[in-house]
Amino acid sequence: MAAAAALEAVAPTGALWGLVHDFVMGQQEGPADQVAADVKSGSYTVLQVVEALGSSLENPEPRTRARGIQLLSQVLLQCQSLLLEKEVVHLILFYENRLKDHHLVIPSVLQGLRALSLCVALPPGLAVSVLKAIFQEVHVQSLLQVDRHTVYSIITNFMQTREEELKGLGADFTFGFIQVMDGEKDPRNLLVAFRIVHDLISRDYSLGPFVEELFEVTSCYFPIDFTPPPNDPHGIQREDLILSLRAVLASTPQFAEFLLPLLIEKVDSEILSAKLDSLQTLNACCAVYGQKELKDFLPSLWASIRREVFQTASERVEADGLAALHSLTACLSRSVLRADAEDLLDSFLSNILQDCRHHLCEPDMKLVWPSAKLLQAAAGASARACDRITSNVLPLLLEQFHKHGQSNQRRTILEMILGFLKLHQKWSYEDKDERPLNGFKDQLCSLVFMALTDPSTQLQLVGIRTFAVLGAQPDLLSSGDLELAVGHLYRLSFLEEDSQSWVAALEASGALAALYPIAFSSHLVPKLAEELRRGELDLSRGDEPTKRSRHLRCLQALSAISTHPNIVKETLPLLLQHLCRMNKGTVVAETSEVLAVCQSLQQVAEKCQRDPESCWYFHQTAVPCLLALAVQASMPEKEHSVLRKVLLEDEVLAALVSVIGTATTHLSPDLAAQSVAHIVPLFLDGNISFLPENSFPCRFQPFQDGSSGQSRLVALLMAFVCSLPRNVEIPQLNQLMRELVELSCCPSCPFSSTAAAKCFAGLLNKLPAGQQVDEFLQLAVDKVEAGLSPGPCRSQAFTLLLWVTKALVLRYHPLSSCLTDRLTGLLSDPELGPAAADGFSLLMSDCTDVLTRTGHAEVRLMFRQRFFTDNVPALVQGFHAASQDVKPNYLKGLSHVLNRLPKPVLLPELPTLLSLLLEALSCSDCVVQLSTLSCLQPLLLEAPQVMSLHVDTLVTKFLNLSSSPSMAVRIAALRCMHALTRLPTPVLLPYKPQVIRALAKPLDDKKRLVRKEAVSARGEWFLLGSPGS
Repeated sequence: MAAAAALEAVAPTGALWGLVHDFVMGQQEGPADQVAADVKSGSYTVLQVVEALGSSLENPEPRTRARGIQLLSQVLLQCQSLLLEKEVVHLILFYENRLKDHHLVIPSVLQGLRALSLCVALPPGLAVSVLKAIFQEVHVQSLLQVDRHTVYSIITNFMQTREEELKGLGADFTFGFIQVMDGEKDPRNLLVAFRIVHDLISRDYSLGPFVEELFEVTSCYFPIDFTPPPNDPHGIQREDLILSLRAVLASTPQFAEFLLPLLIEKVDSEILSAKLDSLQTLNACCAVYGQKELKDFLPSLWASIRREVFQTASERVEADGLAALHSLTACLSRSVLRADAEDLLDSFLSNILQDCRHHLCEPDMKLVWPSAKLLQAAAGASARACDRITSNVLPLLLEQFHKHGQSNQRRTILEMILGFLKLHQKWSYEDKDERPLNGFKDQLCSLVFMALTDPSTQLQLVGIRTFAVLGAQPDLLSSGDLELAVGHLYRLSFLEEDSQSWVAALEASGALAALYPIAFSSHLVPKLAEELRRGELDLSRGDEPTKRSRHLRCLQALSAISTHPNIVKETLPLLLQHLCRMNKGTVVAETSEVLAVCQSLQQVAEKCQRDPESCWYFHQTAVPCLLALAVQASMPEKEHSVLRKVLLEDEVLAALVSVIGTATTHLSPDLAAQSVAHIVPLFLDGNISFLPENSFPCRFQPFQDGSSGQSRLVALLMAFVCSLPRNVEIPQLNQLMRELVELSCCPSCPFSSTAAAKCFAGLLNKLPAGQQVDEFLQLAVDKVEAGLSPGPCRSQAFTLLLWVTKALVLRYHPLSSCLTDRLTGLLSDPELGPAAADGFSLLMSDCTDVLTRTGHAEVRLMFRQRFFTDNVPALVQGFHAASQDVKPNYLKGLSHVLNRLPKPVLLPELPTLLSLLLEALSCSDCVVQLSTLSCLQPLLLEAPQVMSLHVDTLVTKFLNLSSSPSMAVRIAALRCMHALTRLPTPVLLPYKPQVIRALAKPLDDKKRLVRKEAVSARGEWFLLGSPGS
């Protein structure tokens, strides 16, 4: 028994010795992983490995010793978590001793120490011992890059786990690291070294007397001048090194006396990158510096920044210089002063004002803008700086405005004033009398009003913007100022022909109306009401187009100023009354006029969404009124209504749908429930009691209406119920859904049937999963199957199928696959095939009226990706199996799906689908061609290697399509020809002469946009293969 046990003990040791021999003497790498695996599995212990290596570790040949230590180090790297504290102590002592060995052994020793630096069982004190040994025994910069990186890794590991022990070394640790880093050149190692220096500073390690040495050993790399080699596998960029070094240099005020002279020197150099890096570093330093660090260098810093802003031709240098000046001023502003200390901010601002003020008065105005930018950069740093600079500069600029008579010079001065006024918006003042602008208010208002009456449009625009900023200053403007301003804005909105002025006037009116609702209600709304009545008279007389234009501007002005709840209560009734007067025949109601009113109502509704009270006011005021007008228009009357035909037009109903939907989406569930209790009974039961004017000649029955008039208003029901929050219960839902299904398959009015199908789908999408939704779905499927059989309702049944499918696809309903299969099957239908192909575009697109996220529809993330995965294989299979006459339908459907798919999802599938896309380009259908070209263009940019395999086909087809009868196709084809130049140049060069000749033809195209694309594409092909292209 004893002999057997002895044999079992010897066997593994013998196998271990064999692995060791193969690694050390046989120079094989595999045994190291095997030994490590055996140690982790418990077959051997680390002690047994050391014993097996005994002769190798004591071998007189350095290479043999190095291989032995390398094996042990590789095992430790994988098994360090298994080591006991006693084992770690012995191994540390062994490795420290080996640091004195031959230089060939050192790399393997460092790998072992790196493994031990990761040990949790490392006893206290050994981290310090290891680092002292490395600092004393190893000349790090004589090692290879990978071995130097190992040293940095050991230091990093100990700093993360043994911080307090290392801090016990005091400044000796800092000095030791300086010796390690001094002379480092490899960017991979520098990134790690910079991180270590940053941690030394940020974690409060003692720098002792070595602050300057630590600065010198890092600042010698500033500014970074590194260009990564081509195809660099490490991916280190110049910007990575710049940011890492900047984090070090800007991490402590102790570097200031050494760094600031260096930054000044580099800013004054001729190298653009050095200027940029220095200014950005100065910007970063100001976040940690105080007055003490900056005091001696402020004159030189200001001189350098001023020179760069005044003289540079680089916008980047100017921007960084201004940012640095802003940071310097902010730094001086936040420093706490002793009573007897010098106020450096005051003297610094005095220097800036002294050097910049006189440029603002120069007749040629050459340095006006640079001076203004410098002053504004400093003024924007703090309230104190802003007050000091503004109080000195504003009087000067006001004087210069009156001195210069030319509009362009006045515009320049006013733009500078505007810049200073904007800065004041950043600071708040508790005491009204402390506000620095109060003393200049009258002069500023007078100047702005002069600008608003100037003939120059550009000066007017600046004047409008300036007054909007003045108005944003709390309690600055008097009621008289506001009345004058409102008068000017009204005049600019109507009397000026230039569109820029009136657009700017409308924007300013909206912003100011939110701040001064009383002034606008008192002075502007009455004028607009009068203008609206005057416009109605002009319309009734059929006056010239200019008066119609004034009428449209009045409507736009009413919607623009509806930015405050109190104003909405005045403007909304005006717009609705105007629409009612159209209905009564007092105004000639053309479609464009009604659409203009609807557009204004839409804009008011959008503004009301910001405030719940305004949103409910708009809804309960506008929606019943619009419904009453629509119901009135749908009624048969003996007397012809002027508005009746207009209100029932598709375009006008679509505009009303948008208004009602916008007015509903932001309602709270409680308020929405109040509204739905009135509107649904209106459509189902004809209950008109809640409408403002409810005296109609006959009953309102949109679902029983034999004619199309009343049934068309189902679109308005759709707009309302499909915009409600999901948790609002809809009364009489069963009856409503059945009525909608019936109407959706009624052939008499396509508009009504489509609206009913969309309404049904919108409601179905929001219903919670359960028996009710399954019943409604079965109802729709039965109706669809019955309608798709030969008969007059096929088109309407298909539309219902399409919208129900979309409702289910958006919410990942299990039955959506059945409906999409049915839709795919219809691609082979001779009658419905083209419509089914276009249906795939609808399924993948976002709608605007129903099934929207803003309308609270259930739209799941990545529904397009899921639809692609589930259905594209069936489309491809169906294409291959289909007869020749219906293949274009499959191509069109596939093209629509791919065109709306996120490109990262499409790229992996591109090799299998590209042949079908290329075949789609040969389809005669312009829609297919355009959709496919739109899909291919980004793929040419994102997958050039795959696309280059088909370059011959692509060139031929794109050139053919550049002569298409469709302008949109010609433009898309030329854009693809342009994108082709992103493919590898050697692949394209054989086609260059052919393409340049062929692209000469679209240069003479009758459409300007086509000629523009042809010039762009042909120019890129001309440059193909030339130096620098």
